[in-house]
Amino acid sequence: MVRLNRRLSSLPMMTGTSHGLFGDYDASIAAMTTAVREAQRWVHVEIYIMAWDHTTDAFFGAMVDAVRRGVKVRLLYDHLGSRKYPGFGQMNKRMTTAGIEWYQMMPIHPLKGRWRRPDLRNHRKLLVVDGEVGFMGSQNMIDASYLARKNIKIGRKWHDLNIKLSGQIVSSLDAVFALDWYTETGQRLPEEIIPPENYSVGEQAMQLLPSGPGYLTIPNLRLFTALVYRSQHRLSLTSPYFVPDESLLEAITTASYRGVAVELFVSELADQFVVQHAQSSYYEELLNAGVRIYLYPRPTVLHAKFFTVDDVAGVIGSSNMDYRSFGLDYEISLMGTDPSFVADLQRIADEYRAACRELTAEEWTRRPRAKRYVDNVMRLLSALQ
Repeated sequence: MVRLNRRLSSLPMMTGTSHGLFGDYDASIAAMTTAVREAQRWVHVEIYIMAWDHTTDAFFGAMVDAVRRGVKVRLLYDHLGSRKYPGFGQMNKRMTTAGIEWYQMMPIHPLKGRWRRPDLRNHRKLLVVDGEVGFMGSQNMIDASYLARKNIKIGRKWHDLNIKLSGQIVSSLDAVFALDWYTETGQRLPEEIIPPENYSVGEQAMQLLPSGPGYLTIPNLRLFTALVYRSQHRLSLTSPYFVPDESLLEAITTASYRGVAVELFVSELADQFVVQHAQSSYYEELLNAGVRIYLYPRPTVLHAKFFTVDDVAGVIGSSNMDYRSFGLDYEISLMGTDPSFVADLQRIADEYRAACRELTAEEWTRRPRAKRYVDNVMRLLSALQ
């Protein structure tokens, strides 16, 4: 698997240390805010959705204070991913006034001669401070309600999972940021991607895997599929948008048929109509193969993205198990092989299992005929999501 990732992405296996997983939304933002407040040289932020609201105000404030201290703060966010949220224009003005260097990833400005395929987006989420501390995972920098009135009314919030890292692996995160920064600005950041002299070596073996439209070999799909086939005893999958291609679906069902205990965690009700029904169209095939499906109770949207293979490997990142994440979105995934790394992810899965209810084959066969029809129609559109 390490050789596969190296060949597909050019990034090697490195050492690093996990300083814990953050499943609490506010605690995760607080940890990132603290890291920015301690910055001495630079702060690199690359997050799909950015919004300056009451929940993220402290994080933005920490970046403003960092600039005042002489710290170089660079920030990237996805243009279409962020522009629809309240305060978008004001956020840009406030960052400019504060001296934060910010750019939009994959912007679409027809009047300025900037046009590209709107379905190709940068979905990565990462933070690097001084090349020594890094964060990555599934969480966007926005209130857990995503500032939507409907969400606030029904109590819908996003539940995410981030990881804090130190050691050599942070240089891989910074390398991904430097590449995306160069892509959008034309500016090279050679000094920022050289590992600092005083960083700790790290305790765990880790490898970062970037993927996206620029990687024609589809690195994340190949790794995910290969790891699923590697499973021998237990396979635990968590994906908010589970719309796999045929190769991954066959790998998962084959694992279950050959005796691997396979479990899948998804939201009871996704936030997107088409995805919810397209995802549901796979449940019968999964259940027939013996896969246990756990539904995270509504109205919460389970947005974490990770999986574990036996006790030998775990993956966490921004990538869903769907067509969009495999072919249309730029993503990052972190593979770790240390037993403690895998165990930490498995404990999160244990928490989800305790909070979920299991979907049974008997329950699924009783669903209305109309729902079956809608599920199958939406599946036809799954490759377009």
